[in-house]
Amino acid sequence: MRQRIAIDMDEVIADTLTKHVGLYNAEFGENVTADGLRGKKLREAVAGERVEKLETFLVAEDFFGDLEVMPGSQRVISDLMQRYEVFVTTAAMEVPTSFAAKFRWLEEHFPFIPASNVVFCGDKSIIRADFLIDDNARHFENFMGQGVLYSAPHNIGVEGYPRVESWEEVREMFL
Repeated sequence: MRQRIAIDMDEVIADTLTKHVGLYNAEFGENVTADGLRGKKLREAVAGERVEKLETFLVAEDFFGDLEVMPGSQRVISDLMQRYEVFVTTAAMEVPTSFAAKFRWLEEHFPFIPASNVVFCGDKSIIRADFLIDDNARHFENFMGQGVLYSAPHNIGVEGYPRVESWEEVREMFL
C-alpha cells in the first residue's frame, strides 16, 4: 500500500493571499503587502471595523474561482501521484459558499487529481494520511500522521514541524 499525502488548498496550491490583499487594498486605498503580514493573518493586521468587510470577500461565491496556482505545485503533485496516494483536503466548511468554485478551480488546474481524492472538511484530523501539507499548524494538532508546514507569512513564527518554503522543497522532501 502506498503512503498517502493530504494537501491543503488555500495558500498551499491556490494563492488566496494575493487576491485577498488585492481586494482589501482596492477597497480601502491601502498598500498592505504579504511581507508586511509576517507573523499574522490579514484579518489581524487590519483595523477592527474593516475585518467584517474583509470577511465578505471570502464568502463571495466567485472569490475562489480565479486564484493563481502556487508555482510548481502542478508539476510536483503530478510527480507525487506516481509514488503516493494524493488527496486535496480543504477546510471548506469554514466558507461553505466556496465549494463549487473550489471544485471548478481544481478541475481546471489539477485535472489529474480525481474527484474521489478531493475532501471538503472542517476538522482535518478525520483525514487518514501519512502526511498533511498545510499552512495552518492547527490542523496538525489531532492529525495522526506527520504535519508538514507550508510557509506563508502568517506562520513565520510557528515551530515544531518540518517546514517547506516552496514546491521544489516538497519535491526534495518526498521524491
